[in-house]
Amino acid sequence: MSPPRSCEDYWSEFKHCKSFRNRFHYYYAYGASPSCRQWKEDYSNCIEWEKHRSNEAKEALQMSERNRVAEQKKFTPVWKLRQDPPRDWHMPLNEEKPQDS
Repeated sequence: MSPPRSCEDYWSEFKHCKSFRNRFHYYYAYGASPSCRQWKEDYSNCIEWEKHRSNEAKEALQMSERNRVAEQKKFTPVWKLRQDPPRDWHMPLNEEKPQDS
């Protein structure tokens, strides 16, 4: 079994996390510096898995990916997705009056 991603992907994510642009943006958005520790650990575990087939490294890498996916699922979508188009979708837009969708 191979890791969920290639080791280069983890290294790329770590380099992006440490970049000046990302750190500046993160500080502007959240008021703190980003923690890049997990990306570096994931890269180390990936290398360990590829070289030595360490079960501990594999378990740590899988757990990290599971946590990452769970973290992404915590957020609700900003937009409410429609199941059907609006009833008057074929009518011309009334430019003077705001539309309610």
